Amino acid sequence: MKLTVNPVNFEIAERLEKYITKKTARYEKILNNPGAEMEIRLTVVKPETNLNKQTQIRVIGNGPEMFAEKTCDTFEQGLDVALEAIDRQIEKTKDK
Repeated sequence: MKLTVNPVNFEIAERLEKYITKKTARYEKILNNPGAEMEIRLTVVKPETNLNKQTQIRVIGNGPEMFAEKTCDTFEQGLDVALEAIDRQIEKTKDK
């Protein structure tokens, strides 16, 4: 699986990059498709407000395309919630 992280208009911290790698590692086995791609886009929507970190995850190449978008206080929290949504989508496609 190919993992692409796109921070929009900011430099991603090494700590956040390691967190993303750790959290997405298990999808290598779950997706079980060498051509699958996971794209993660991180955006700060309104710097002066709470709930301003937007995380978008798109999974391509493993059956139907999956997408999740969450806005939270931190990118870590947004990633966790968005990955839960991706997990539910994976379960739905496996049930069919």
